[in-house]
Parts: sequence; C-alpha cells; structure tokens
Amino acid sequence: MPRIAPLLLCGLAALLSGCLAKTALDIATAPVKIASKGADLATTSQSEADQNRGREIRKREERYGRLGRQREKLSEKCDGGQLDACRDLAAIEAEMRELSSSIPVEPDR
Repeated sequence: MPRIAPLLLCGLAALLSGCLAKTALDIATAPVKIASKGADLATTSQSEADQNRGREIRKREERYGRLGRQREKLSEKCDGGQLDACRDLAAIEAEMRELSSSIPVEPDR
C-alpha cells in the first residue's frame, strides 16, 4: 500500500500541472479573445454591408412603386378637377423625384 501512494501522488501531480498550465493559458489569452470578439461585433463585414444596402434599395424601390400607383389615381382625380388631388399629386411627384436620385439604375444588358 505505501508504494501505491507515491505513484498515485505523482500521477495526480502530472494531471494537475496540465490543468494549471491550461488555466494559465486561458487566462493569458482571454483579453485577446475578448478584444477580437468586441472588434467583430463593432465592425460590419462587407457581405453584411452589401445585404443592408440591398435591403435599403429594395425599400426605396417599393416606396417608389407605391407612390407611382398613388400618382396614377391622383392624376385621374386632378384631371377631373379635384384641387386637393392636384396638391397631393404635386407632393407625391416631389417625393418621387427625391427617391429616384437614390435608386440605382441597372445597365441594359
């Protein structure tokens, strides 16, 4: 029995030294890991930026389409002599002009 105790202690010491070394390594690399994670969260990748830009363009195109449909309806009413429709038509056309400058034009293929 006394011979087993020193062997057991040596085995435990070897295991504990590995654990201590791993813990020391984890503690030493933790600030780097935290900083890189923070940088990842703070920056936007190119693909994320492209997705966000595409989403914004689609929203503007959808708004432009809705305004175009409203313009058609108001144009008919304005031609029929409704003054309030003419005022609304002018406001919609102004918004459409503003939106058209921010919607990219695709080249003809």
